[in-house]
Amino acid sequence: QRQLVESGGGSVQPGGSLRLSCAASGFSMGDYFIGWFRQAPGKEREGVSCIGNDGDFLTYVDAVKGRFTASREDAKNTVFLQMDSLQPEDTAIYYCGAGPDCPYIHIWGRGTQVTVSS
Repeated sequence: QRQLVESGGGSVQPGGSLRLSCAASGFSMGDYFIGWFRQAPGKEREGVSCIGNDGDFLTYVDAVKGRFTASREDAKNTVFLQMDSLQPEDTAIYYCGAGPDCPYIHIWGRGTQVTVSS
């Protein structure tokens, strides 16, 4: 069974940092693009970052550029999202997903909650 499990969420104050992990089982992450997405209360899910299956392709939504860094360690079958300078508007459930490209995600994790408040 192909699965993704996110971890590393939590509550932090503005300006703080968190590192999210997305671990895969039942398939090799190295064959897929991996996207990070988030959904805030009352809002639609939005893409945060996309990392290609060779690690050379890497994009971010404008709102997180310069603050978030996605990386992958295929040997560990894990992808990370380092989030720095967190702001209250970053509060959301964060999901990772895998697919042949980030607009075509078909394997989803269950999400991890990130809350940024003072």
